[in-house]
Amino acid sequence: MSLLEVTTVTGLSVLMGTVATLCVCVERRQLDRTADEFTVRFRSVFPYLGAAAAFLLLKQATHGYRLRLSRALNWNITDGLYALEGEFVAGLQHAVPPAALDFFSATYMLGFAFLLVTAPILYFLSPSQRRLKELLVAYVVNYAVGSVFYTLFIAYGPRNHLPSVEGLLYQFYPASQTLTAAVSSNTNVFPSLHTSLAVAVALVAWRSRSEYPRWFAIAAFVAASVVISTMYLGIHWLTDVVAGLALGWGSVSVAVRLVGYAETSATARQSRQVPIGTNGDD
Repeated sequence: MSLLEVTTVTGLSVLMGTVATLCVCVERRQLDRTADEFTVRFRSVFPYLGAAAAFLLLKQATHGYRLRLSRALNWNITDGLYALEGEFVAGLQHAVPPAALDFFSATYMLGFAFLLVTAPILYFLSPSQRRLKELLVAYVVNYAVGSVFYTLFIAYGPRNHLPSVEGLLYQFYPASQTLTAAVSSNTNVFPSLHTSLAVAVALVAWRSRSEYPRWFAIAAFVAASVVISTMYLGIHWLTDVVAGLALGWGSVSVAVRLVGYAETSATARQSRQVPIGTNGDD
């Protein structure tokens, strides 16, 4: 299956999941209000969207250079990861019933993309754009930290290092290699960005649980499934996942502070620009 075909199937599947989630979580009046306020909301989040898009384009443009630099440094930490946790992933594969392969494969390929796509759309439909801004900043922090670690360290996943661990995803869905190879390298293991980004989405969903309680339940379940799938499929070590959990939490913490500072500064600037009249003015 070609890259275009894999991308198309993935995109359509994620689109269906997003639409279904919006039907469950969003009321009609929110759609009407968003249509009325679209320009104002877009202007509010445009700096964050622009920064995120610019960073991702830069990341993709420098992928080959960073890969060559990583190979030149040749700091391979794979043996260290194995020494730290041993056969944990192999044990997990043997403990999980084979019938779960379909679910975890779909979760890894589709559930992860579903989280990344659905969350920003959902928050754009919210009267406040605060959560969307936090999420976009968290995305950038995750990819920035991940890019640094992936450049500094070479780490192969359990499926490439241990004969006792099977690459279950590629056995079940061989075409998935086409898509993953286009956006990543098999040495991009520590930390697990699948874990960190999924956790970031779940944490922002928790912060918005009063507005979107159903979305929080959905995001928490899918994120937990993604985290487990990364190990069950033999892609990541437990250590990668632990580091991903820390990165996900840290990225949201940083995002909350940065967005809070930006919002406070913007409010202060606006208040200084409002002319203040004096008593007795006509």
